[in-house]
Amino acid sequence: MKVLFIGGTGVISSACTKLAVSKGIDLYHLNRGRNVKSLNISNVKTILADIRNIDETRKILENYTFDVVVDFIAFEPKHIQNDIELFSGKIMQYIFISSASVYQTPPQSLPVTEITPLDNPFWNYSQNKAACEHVLHEAYQTNGFPFTVVRPSHTYDRTLVPIMGGYTTLQRMIKGLPVVAFGDGTSVWTLTHHDDFAVGLVGLLGSEAVINETFHITSDEWLTWNNIYQILADELHIAPNLVHIPTDIIAKYDPELGAGLLGDKMHSMIFDNSKIRRYVPDFHPQIKFRDGAKEIISWFIQNNLNSQPNDQINAIMDKIIKDNSEYVEKIHS
Repeated sequence: MKVLFIGGTGVISSACTKLAVSKGIDLYHLNRGRNVKSLNISNVKTILADIRNIDETRKILENYTFDVVVDFIAFEPKHIQNDIELFSGKIMQYIFISSASVYQTPPQSLPVTEITPLDNPFWNYSQNKAACEHVLHEAYQTNGFPFTVVRPSHTYDRTLVPIMGGYTTLQRMIKGLPVVAFGDGTSVWTLTHHDDFAVGLVGLLGSEAVINETFHITSDEWLTWNNIYQILADELHIAPNLVHIPTDIIAKYDPELGAGLLGDKMHSMIFDNSKIRRYVPDFHPQIKFRDGAKEIISWFIQNNLNSQPNDQINAIMDKIIKDNSEYVEKIHS
């Protein structure tokens, strides 16, 4: 099977790349070759092109054929429209990597299934992903474009710290500084290791049974945000100093950050993975976050411990914590 990954070197796609190659898939990457995390895995062929330049890409791909195309970096309907133009009538399957954040937010019931309504009124990113899915459904109805939608939810690898502020927050924790945590930390969340996600995604490649189907691929482990911070702190052998702030207050300090919290991480979100298991029986998430946290902290200590923190994140946290402290003092005085 000959497969093209558009992207291929990101957090999610890197694990999919390794697993696909290990299974003997003839794998190609199409990207600009600029990602410093480029994998340099043997048996992967890289096609250098900017997928946003459709004329350039069409010319570069004119002598290639593929069975399956997976687009990891389509975020807007026009990106999907360009892919449809490039690959219609030329492939047996197109997989769009959407997002589980497209689901109803907050959800009216849990666990979320693939038939949960798509309704995220808070986050433009999610709204665009849902619009992309709509374009694919129309293309299937119109001309049979053979699509499959995959919705990841907060998928991480050793290089990604899955808390607000990322590595800067870890640095604050090590220094004993307080860190802002949204809400009261008791909402339940799902973190998925990219190696577990890859089993589900690669298992869908080339399957005629999944055309015009949608899947989310997530872990079955559910943790509160307080648990997530504590697990990372445990690996650092420190006690976290969390300052819990209402999410809508955080959004007033940083609307962009707030949109991602209000539109995704603020609300409890757990998933029913029955559907992906029916189609990919090998999918059984194995990696608990406590093990994933060991990888993250080890990588952090080796690569980012002494790196420059994000000044903007530090400034926002310092401002929020200062204002909150003054407010608490005022109401108790």
